[in-house]
Formats: sequence, structure tokens, C-alpha cells
Amino acid sequence: MRKRDLLTPIGITLGFIMIVSAILQSGGPEEAISFLDFASILIVIGGMVGSLLINFNMDQIKLTGKVLKESFTKNDRQLPELINLFIRLSERARREGILALENDLDDVDDPFIKKGIHLAVDGIEPEVIHDIMNAEITAMEERHYRGRMILEKCAEYAPAWGMIGTLIGLVLMLNSLQDPSTLGPSMAIALLTTLYGTVLANLVFTPMASKLENKTEEEVFIKQIIIEGVIGVQSGQNPRILEEKLGAFLSNDTKSKESPEEASSFVGEGLNEA
Repeated sequence: MRKRDLLTPIGITLGFIMIVSAILQSGGPEEAISFLDFASILIVIGGMVGSLLINFNMDQIKLTGKVLKESFTKNDRQLPELINLFIRLSERARREGILALENDLDDVDDPFIKKGIHLAVDGIEPEVIHDIMNAEITAMEERHYRGRMILEKCAEYAPAWGMIGTLIGLVLMLNSLQDPSTLGPSMAIALLTTLYGTVLANLVFTPMASKLENKTEEEVFIKQIIIEGVIGVQSGQNPRILEEKLGAFLSNDTKSKESPEEASSFVGEGLNEA
């Protein structure tokens, strides 16, 4: 189950508030207005978007919204509940046979778990199950990397276009030295484009890309637990042994909080009653 991750919008908002507060503290509201320059925004945003259109194909560009949305969501999956699920599956498989698990697949929400149990029920060798499910993990990592690369490129292009804007501003300023009234706007373009590009890169794009990378690593970690659980269920491991094996993936703090009676969020009432 996915939930809204409030830390991303809170972090971005807090960062901008701190920047604006520092400007207001130093110069007041009138000085703060001077930090707004439409020409600088056009250079940074327009140049960055143009670079993205050149760098990526249309299918990848269409993923931008989905990638951004992923930065504002989190997976509410709990490892103790996942381990408890496999303990129950193992108990039922030992009691009624591995084929009995096929009747409960409709109650399993996670498609990766469902696929693993399907392979186990079909009698696929553990080594083959391991290879198939690891291949899916590799494919998932590649998909996540391609999506994350859009944000990483934004983090590269924004400061670069900020520097280009600075050069444009300096050229305009040098060409208008005879007219002092143009020095201010030209200097604003020269400095604010670099400011905009650097802030976007370090407050928005780079942190969001890093967050998506952390989420991918967490997802891989969970899927590795699922693989171990599926193979343990198929091989008929003792539920207590399987519990100890999967429990090795938990931190000490999580183990101390784990309740053996927790209801699994991956299954419905049908499996709980089995």
C-alpha cells in the first residue's frame, strides 16, 4: 500500500522558506522583490526543458509526471508483517501441501509474492525461482534508473543554464556600460540565473533523485526477503526456522517491536482464516 510522503513537500517548502526568510531578514520586502526576475526564470527553466527534450525520447519525457509523483509517495510495507505472512504460508504448506496455497493467491496483494508462490506451486526448482525473480529485480532497477535519470539530468542542467544566464547578463551589462540605467537589470540576470539554477538543483532535483534511489534500494531489499520466503515455503522449511532466517533481515529495534500476532497487510480474511 502506498501513502503520501509528507517529508518531500515539507523539505522543499522549508528550504524555500529559509531562503526567503534570510533575504527578508537582510534586506526587507523591497529588496526581496529584486530577487524575482522573469528573464532569469525563462533562461533556466526554458533551457533546462530544451535540454531534456534533446536528451530523452518522448516516451521517457511522458514518465516525468509519474517520476515526480513517486517522490511524494512511500510504501507502507512492514517487514514484520511480511515475515508473518511467510510463516503462515509455510505452516499451511507443511500441513496441507504446497498446492493448498494456490487457493489463497487471490488474497495476496503483492504481485511479486504472488508470482513467487505461483512458481513454487508449479514445482519450479528453487534455483530457477531464484534466477527468475532476481531477473525481475534487475529489470525493476533498470526501469527505476531510467526514470530517476530525468531528475538527475535536471540537477545537471539547471546550474549549467544558470551559468549560461550569468554569461548572457554579463554580455548585456558590458554592452550597456554607457547607460547606467541598464546595469541593474543586466546584473540581475547575471546573478539570479545562477541562483535559480543552483537552488533548483540542490533543493529540488538532486534530493528527489536521491530519494528515488533510496526507495529502489529499499524495494530490492524487500524483494530479496520475498525470494528467501518463497524458497523457504517451497522447500518445506520448518516455520520456526524460516522465521529465524527471515528475521535476520530485521534490525534489532524492529525485532523488539515485532508482535507475532500482527495481521498481515498483504492478505485478506481468506488467508487469515486458513
